[in-house]
Amino acid sequence: MRTTVVVHDRMQQGYTYTLTEPMGENFAPDFTPDLTPPEMLALGVFGGRYMTDCRAEFPAAWFEHARLCPERHDPALNCFGVNASQPLEVWRRKGWIYWEDPRGWFQWYCRYYLGRRCPDDARQIGRWRAIARHVAQLRRHCVPGDVQCRPRQRQSLLHWAYDSRVL
Repeated sequence: MRTTVVVHDRMQQGYTYTLTEPMGENFAPDFTPDLTPPEMLALGVFGGRYMTDCRAEFPAAWFEHARLCPERHDPALNCFGVNASQPLEVWRRKGWIYWEDPRGWFQWYCRYYLGRRCPDDARQIGRWRAIARHVAQLRRHCVPGDVQCRPRQRQSLLHWAYDSRVL
């Protein structure tokens, strides 16, 4: 059964998309994230600011344990307590933002996880795969399980659904 989602938040008004896959299922074979969107939100990502005005678009359960701060970006809310984000303007300037997902990769992932498929999927999955180089760097430079080693890099990996706590 297809479901149409209508988005009304600060960045999109009246944008619609269709869910064509069951939530959390039928991912591309080369896309195997460690973390789900609600797990990421509960761990603390993007300084708690990322999803504060678009909660109506996503299941309420995603936000039950989310670390959010509607007023500002607060790195203390991040899993590793550090800022590992670049401003959205940097993402725009570099051409990393797809028009359907003006908040960036995590918004794309949330919608993909919900069951939306779109023309940008292959590019976004390719970007996710490219981040794996940071996993290799952690393995090369850190003792396994030492979450104090390279906390900014670990936080950045969490932003891309890699569970850097277990590296």
